[in-house]
Amino acid sequence: MTLYPRLITDALSNVRYPGTGKNLVEDDMLEDDVRIDGMNVSFSLLFPKLPDPFERSVVKAAEAAIHTYVSKDVEVTIRTKSLQAARPEPGKLLPEVKNIIAVSSGKGGVGKSTVAANLAVSLARLGHSVGLLDADIFGPSVPKMFHLEHEQIFAIQRDGRQLIVPAEKYGVRILSIGFFVSPDTATLWRGGMASNSLKQLIGETDWGALDYLVIDTPPGTSDIHLTLLQTLAITGAVIVSTPQQVALADARKGIDMYRNEKVNVPILGLIENMAWFTPAELPQNRYFLFGREGVKQLAEEMQVPLLAQIPIVQSICEAGDEGEPVALHPERPDGQAFLQLASEVHQAVERRNREQPPTHVVSVTK
Repeated sequence: MTLYPRLITDALSNVRYPGTGKNLVEDDMLEDDVRIDGMNVSFSLLFPKLPDPFERSVVKAAEAAIHTYVSKDVEVTIRTKSLQAARPEPGKLLPEVKNIIAVSSGKGGVGKSTVAANLAVSLARLGHSVGLLDADIFGPSVPKMFHLEHEQIFAIQRDGRQLIVPAEKYGVRILSIGFFVSPDTATLWRGGMASNSLKQLIGETDWGALDYLVIDTPPGTSDIHLTLLQTLAITGAVIVSTPQQVALADARKGIDMYRNEKVNVPILGLIENMAWFTPAELPQNRYFLFGREGVKQLAEEMQVPLLAQIPIVQSICEAGDEGEPVALHPERPDGQAFLQLASEVHQAVERRNREQPPTHVVSVTK
């Protein structure tokens, strides 16, 4: 039997790519490199990007089609290629981002996302170029805090890669998994799916040149934190906690995670949120609802700076619900508190960069 290219293309026209519903030839997935040597056939299949969820099944179907429609005696070699340039390796993903700050908390409900959002806006108001990544895959709240719940995100082609373009508001470039899932639907993903989505948000986004990329991390310590540490060289972490003992116990675990000798991410400082309550009608009074200066004492114990003590103020919560962070109003005491926090964080980063070597991504060894 004599083989020729048309036999191969006719056979492959019986195989459909599930991603589009078109056959491999119609979908231009067969590269123009079909090689025939006797009964040996080799060629390449082009996928939108690799890894592709249908890669293995499509390759098997292509082999079966040639054996069915050409001959069982054909030896088939199939190479897979990506139409999109490869994502840079971890540690080199964001070469134009100068500083990456992880905003973390040991437990939920301490106002971490509110702090992250207002910190990003305040850094931008100080004249820095800023990005905000909502890495809380299972509970994204940044779209709500910036009134971007219905934002339409698009992609551009750059340097052979298709890159997501972040939303931009209040001078901050913003990206969240919340832009891609329904706000009323729970995100029921296993750890691997969540980690892969986070890697895509980081490495397949056109962040551009930034002075600061602020990352709103999930509460606690989880797969998502490990993915971040294995993907990005984080400049430093900011830990948010309320003053009560149960929150402080979890904050210690967060600090320990970053200080682990295999991680070695500097702690830029602690933030005491909900430090006290002052009624509007009694502006001189302070009521310590969750304990007094617990985070300040923890900062002294762990020998890290206390970056800010932020009181319970109704306007902070209302501003977040309305999508207008209070940091937009530095003339008000609550807005001024976050502007001062941003200044403290900037100074802490400058000091860290002067005195300590660059952070490296966490390597995985088996």
